[in-house]
Amino acid sequence: MRVLGVDPGLTRCGVGVVDGVAGRPLTMVGVGVVRTPPDAELSHRLLAVEQGLEQWLDEHKPEFVAVERVFSQHNVSTVMGTAQASAVAMLCAARRGIPVALHTPSEVKAAVTGTGRADKAQVGAMVTRLLRLSAPPKPADAADALALAICHIWRAPAQNRLQQAVAQHTARHTAHATKGRTA
Repeated sequence: MRVLGVDPGLTRCGVGVVDGVAGRPLTMVGVGVVRTPPDAELSHRLLAVEQGLEQWLDEHKPEFVAVERVFSQHNVSTVMGTAQASAVAMLCAARRGIPVALHTPSEVKAAVTGTGRADKAQVGAMVTRLLRLSAPPKPADAADALALAICHIWRAPAQNRLQQAVAQHTARHTAHATKGRTA
């Protein structure tokens, strides 16, 4: 499975591509940051994020895109920019028919480090170790994007089984309810 992880942001949007399956060693395919100038108009910044993400999608052809779920912070303008960059990432993936998964920061931290309260340095250290890199990716947004991809690779099999179980339950329930009305 190839996953593009996106740590959304307007100034620095972290991107990282990881290949692998749960239970096997993972491989980093690429890592970087899409940057936009803070003094540019918002519309131009969003366009730059879109163009940068499209280049990553063209080059790496991921099967899934994992995006950090935006969470509430005290700084509303930061949340808005993050949410807008997140929406751009989801739009780019949807345009290509690539499934998108959203993971909270604590889910990603727990998956990669074992605790949902890990700091950026711990996440970077574990990403370095898990992907057998010589040094943590810089800036932290790049390491976070790789952590998102790792999290998705490890959690996707369980999420797929859960979704299948819910779908089967719903189908049985619907069939049972329909059968009861026709009897």
